[in-house]
Amino acid sequence: MNIDIKVPDLGESISDVEVGEWFREVGERVEKDDPLVEIESEKATVEVPAPATGTVGSIIKSTGKPAKIGEVIGTLIVEEGVQAEPVTAESAQPVDAAPPAAQPSAPSPPSKAEAPRVMPAAQRMMEQHHVAAEKVQPTGPGQRVLKEDVARVLDQPVAPTSPPQQSGEGMGRTERVERMTLLRRTTAKRLVQAQHESAILTTFNEIDMHRVKSVRAELGKAFEAKYGVRLGFMSFFVRASCESLRDFPQINAYIQDDTIVFHDYCDVGVAIGGGKGLVVPILRNADQLSFAEIEKRIADFAKRANDSTLGVDELQGGTFTISNGGVYGSMLSTPIINPPQSGILGLHAIKDRAVVVGGEIVVRPVMYVALSYDHRIVDGREAVSFLKGIKERIEHPARLLLEV
Repeated sequence: MNIDIKVPDLGESISDVEVGEWFREVGERVEKDDPLVEIESEKATVEVPAPATGTVGSIIKSTGKPAKIGEVIGTLIVEEGVQAEPVTAESAQPVDAAPPAAQPSAPSPPSKAEAPRVMPAAQRMMEQHHVAAEKVQPTGPGQRVLKEDVARVLDQPVAPTSPPQQSGEGMGRTERVERMTLLRRTTAKRLVQAQHESAILTTFNEIDMHRVKSVRAELGKAFEAKYGVRLGFMSFFVRASCESLRDFPQINAYIQDDTIVFHDYCDVGVAIGGGKGLVVPILRNADQLSFAEIEKRIADFAKRANDSTLGVDELQGGTFTISNGGVYGSMLSTPIINPPQSGILGLHAIKDRAVVVGGEIVVRPVMYVALSYDHRIVDGREAVSFLKGIKERIEHPARLLLEV
């Protein structure tokens, strides 16, 4: 009996997807609930599990092909009488998510049949970068080697097993072509959209970080011991941004046709570099979160962004965005707003600089900050004052506690 493998419903706003990597080829057997194929949307990538135990009968939509929600992308051959369960958004797992928990049993050593199996995308990456198979630790279900496993090896200094023959020194003259992921293409499209449809302007300021650094040095260990998470700089900026957004609601609003929609809440997006590219998970009601809650959620976002296991709903919405290029060493940038939002705060590296304090030259840790805003809805006075409000709150952390 043949059953259809369909694209599951991934959310109200998602209709078009792209077929990612197939984990089984035609004629290969798959167990029920084992990951069968990746589906990439503009928000995230999920794994579609096999609805029943059987054999892959056909692959109608191969890797890289576009598809619609509910469209048949393959078939599964199952035995007569086997009951197949429909695949839903709840049963589809984020990429690299652990398989469903099995009943407890005594562990047994892997058999010869469980030898690592290299997925096609991983094989191509290994060949391109000359990575030996034995150097890659498989993490996929059924001892499968995923491209993410190869990427982890490439983050380490690995000597090529068979380097290409080159004349002289240098990088050589080879080229390679890699298809952009749907997530990357969607990000590019939205950035261009923002440039074309918004009147983007950026204003800058500098922040003396010495008081915040002193707070972290004095209370950081006690904070981590109590809450189980490190006290970072981001929680200070999230809280400061929420307070400034209350003072200047235009920056927490957006244009809809010929009206302005104001948000009476702060859903702050935090830009994070993940395994599939830049993602912006949302801190819902960030204005109501404590420092510890903010730090815990950001740490969780960062971990799951790296594993590509963020849910689609966690990446939707947002009223304001914070992007921290400083973690990569950026000194100054002009961030692009995430439409339809009207503002984005860019953070940068903290560097010791000579500044004048009370008529004397002293050395202070300074961060340059940037606010890009939509000039159609936000005037320069509001933008400059908003950024000044963040500066004053960060330079006097007690203001954040007293909400003044």
